[in-house]
Amino acid sequence: MEIVGLLFEIIFLCAGVYLYLYSVGKVSTSDPDKKKQSEEFRAKNKWLKPLSLVLIAIMLVEIGLHLMSFFI
Repeated sequence: MEIVGLLFEIIFLCAGVYLYLYSVGKVSTSDPDKKKQSEEFRAKNKWLKPLSLVLIAIMLVEIGLHLMSFFI
């Protein structure tokens, strides 16, 4: 059961990293229409970058605590 919890924490960490990369514009498409929609979405949702950084920080702490509990 502990492994399943760790797996979900890693999945949420990956989601946070993806959201951060999307919010700073590193994830893009070759389709100009979708690229324009992405830029508009980023302009409207400035909260996405700080929220993804918070998610990354929380998941890193959780994963660290989880790994420490395995070895103690």
